[in-house]
Amino acid sequence: MKRLTLLTAALALSGLANFAQAKTLETVASFTVIADMVHNVGGDHVHVTSLIGPNGDPHVYEPTPNDAQALKKADVVFVSGLHLEGWLDRLITASGYKGEPVVLSNGIMTRSMEEDGKKITDPHAWNSAVNGIVYVRNIIKALQKADPENAADYKANGDKYIAQLQDMDAYARAQINAIPVAQRKVLTSHDAFGYFGDAYGVTFLSPLGFSTETEASAADVGKLITQIKHEHVSAYFFENSGDPRLVQQIAKASGAHPGGELYVESLSPADGPAPTYVKMFRYNVDKMTAAMKGQ
Repeated sequence: MKRLTLLTAALALSGLANFAQAKTLETVASFTVIADMVHNVGGDHVHVTSLIGPNGDPHVYEPTPNDAQALKKADVVFVSGLHLEGWLDRLITASGYKGEPVVLSNGIMTRSMEEDGKKITDPHAWNSAVNGIVYVRNIIKALQKADPENAADYKANGDKYIAQLQDMDAYARAQINAIPVAQRKVLTSHDAFGYFGDAYGVTFLSPLGFSTETEASAADVGKLITQIKHEHVSAYFFENSGDPRLVQQIAKASGAHPGGELYVESLSPADGPAPTYVKMFRYNVDKMTAAMKGQ
């Protein structure tokens, strides 16, 4: 009986040890698109907190005390980078987080534009599926470094997810290539689809620059209306995280018709049409191609 008791105790201690080893990695993502990517790669090994929730705007976000608490407890912090999360440095200082955030846009070919006489880098890199794959590879490396014991799982999950993004990229190319080049023109609220346009051959026009913090002058709006009429841009979209009023005014003046809502910088709530990165991307492709076809 004594021997059986000792064996039972040893098994119980072994179980506790295994439980201790299976600690969930606490991760923080700056916004929902990144949070979904981390969840897909990390699986059950990670707990993901998104600082910005569904339909949030990362350009003008104001961090909360809860964000500082989440950051302080984090094992790994993921950001997109390219100056998108301008509020993050202040939050890191306030939280006491000692690590270096993982910048997921490292390794992509960036694009830029002239804005108010300055060269500005476009931060919306995830709107190309090929760039999304770069983000995922960076997530795999970061999780493997933080949690080497589960490195094989992160690799397997990441490879499976990358295959989904490759299928998504092929789907976008097939759908858009079926549309004549002259019809591939869309009006959006701000210049957030540049990487998408470069990758898939779509021309985007917008009254605002890379950030929703910028303001369009009356002269710029007038030029845009003239351009839309001249280039026969037939459809306009507003964005789930932005104010639709300006683009609606331009559309009314130019004769463009509503194409619906696009998800560009954040996912929808779970019961919406774009609750994951893959669903968001496909939803945007389907909405834009329908509008460009005049449906």
